[in-house]
Amino acid sequence: MLVSGCPAPSRRPEPPPNPIPGPQSSEPVTPGPLAPSPPPRAPPAPRENHLSPATRSLVTQSRTLASRGDLDGASSTLDRALRIEPNNPLLWIELGRVRLAESDAHQAESCGRKALALASGDRGTQAQAGRLLADALRAQRRNQEAIEIERQPFMR
Repeated sequence: MLVSGCPAPSRRPEPPPNPIPGPQSSEPVTPGPLAPSPPPRAPPAPRENHLSPATRSLVTQSRTLASRGDLDGASSTLDRALRIEPNNPLLWIELGRVRLAESDAHQAESCGRKALALASGDRGTQAQAGRLLADALRAQRRNQEAIEIERQPFMR
C-alpha cells in the first residue's frame, strides 16, 4: 500500500563490472589505434602594412607641406594620422623622415626604432624602417651602428 506524500525509498544502482582493463583486471593493457595527427600548418603569410584612406590622405598632405618647406605643418599632420593609427609603422617612418629633415636625428632614430618594432612580419616595411634608422644614426655620426643595421637580414 502506498502512502501518498511519502517518497518512495530510493535504491542505489549497482556499479557495473569493471570494463576498463588495468591494475584491477588480469587482462593485458594494449594501446589502441592512435588518432591521426593534424596536417602541418602552413607558415603564416608575410604581413604587409597599409595606410587607411584617412591616413593616406594625411600622409599626402604632409608630403605636400614638407615639399613647400612647412615641416611644422607636415609634423602636425602626421601627428593627426598617428592618433588614427598609432601602431602603423609606415606612419612612424614618415614622421622619422620629417624629423630628419628638421635635423632632429635623435627623434628620427626613435621613430625608426618604433617603426621597426611594429613592422615585424613585413620585410618591406622593416627595410624602410631600417633605412630610416641607419640614416638617423649616420646623422649622429654613429656610422658603425648604421652599418650593423644595414647588415640585418631584413635589409637584404
